Amino acid sequence: MHIHILGICGTFMGSLAVLAKVLGHRVTGSDANVYPPMSTQLQAQGIELTQGYDPAQLDPAPDLVVIGNALSRGNPAVEYVLNKGLPYVSGPQWLADHVLQGRWVLAVAGTHGKTTTSSMLAWVLEHAGMAPGFLIGGIPQNFEVSARLGDTPFFVVEADEYDSAFFDKRSKFVHYRPRTAILNNLEFDHADIFPDLASIERQFHHLVRTIPGEGLVIHPADETALGRVIGMGCWTPVQTTGEGGQWQARLLADDGSRFEVLFEGEVEGVVEWPLTGRHNVANALACLAAARHVGVVPALGVAGLCRFRNVKRRMEVVAEVNGVTLYDDFAHHPTAIATTLDGLRKRVGAAQVIAVIEPRSNSMKLGAHRDGLPASVAQADQVIWYAPPNLGWDLAGTSAQCQVPAVVASSLEAIIDQVKAQATPGTHVVIMSNGGFGGLHGKLAQALR
Repeated sequence: MHIHILGICGTFMGSLAVLAKVLGHRVTGSDANVYPPMSTQLQAQGIELTQGYDPAQLDPAPDLVVIGNALSRGNPAVEYVLNKGLPYVSGPQWLADHVLQGRWVLAVAGTHGKTTTSSMLAWVLEHAGMAPGFLIGGIPQNFEVSARLGDTPFFVVEADEYDSAFFDKRSKFVHYRPRTAILNNLEFDHADIFPDLASIERQFHHLVRTIPGEGLVIHPADETALGRVIGMGCWTPVQTTGEGGQWQARLLADDGSRFEVLFEGEVEGVVEWPLTGRHNVANALACLAAARHVGVVPALGVAGLCRFRNVKRRMEVVAEVNGVTLYDDFAHHPTAIATTLDGLRKRVGAAQVIAVIEPRSNSMKLGAHRDGLPASVAQADQVIWYAPPNLGWDLAGTSAQCQVPAVVASSLEAIIDQVKAQATPGTHVVIMSNGGFGGLHGKLAQALR
């Protein structure tokens, strides 16, 4: 079968392409921006890529068109598909029908930590010899690929609450029908498609409705919004993590790099790893609960976590130049910014921390998170906010409310000049964006040399 994927260079759709290729299909695709690393990964798989959405790419007609959720009515390729009556489907629906059918699906949902927790879970199952399939919205460094079909019953999927396609506004995760579901946390996000938190809670409850009675739902005991979701009705056993939960952690290092794991009061082992932050400790507990549900004893899960390498772009050290350490981080929500900086602060003590932040997500551009931003950077010594030309709100006003020194820069050159003026040996510079940030990481490293 010839499958053509519109919007192929997104992490989810690119991973889907890899799975389709492994299943024996001829796969082609297009995107508005065809660029590495996804383009390189796809071309290495023998997947032909087209830049842009000229309808000519759909002639001769493929057997099926998979349409990514970034595309909408008015797109020339979409209009051609509809006018010609070509068969089409959303990515999540294709995944459910052709990959997840008949598998034991372990889904990781939540506002924060999905990619990291999915990667942990896939690795813990791999470490236990269970060879799972997986589809993750990032590249786990234990595997170096974002998706794998796997030939065992188990499949780990990052379960996103974003919509499925222009013709299917349900959250992606509603298609996955997991047997084991981690609900990490729940806050307001995706302001471009959800009007309020209650509407996201409703989608999460749609997910809960699909989990079988013999399955398992895992969530933090103290998450108010998730408590409301479960309160709407739950027909599945529940295990809780964190304060007041069945799964708990006792920190042995303040930065979260070493902690004891307890299940129902019994010590199951000690995790010692390179990750920092209480958020990653919480991710680990959920991972261990899910792994136990498919037969991995906690002690084996703990041993696996000790060998876990974090996902690319999650506090990834990208350069160390003249004593200055540069990190690439994906954080793009006030809570994620705060927990990430808190973990780093606890690791580096009094060393200087400079945070460089690009408000790039759709919710950021709409100003949905601006009230939470000043407090989110409290653990930094200096903040540099990048003001892209299309930002529709006053970033300078937000910067002025920060309790730590903060400036707004309108160009990469201005950011580089500011960092060069302030960074000294021992400084930690965290670059936070959910995009490529114009190659700032490499340019800054070069400038510091």
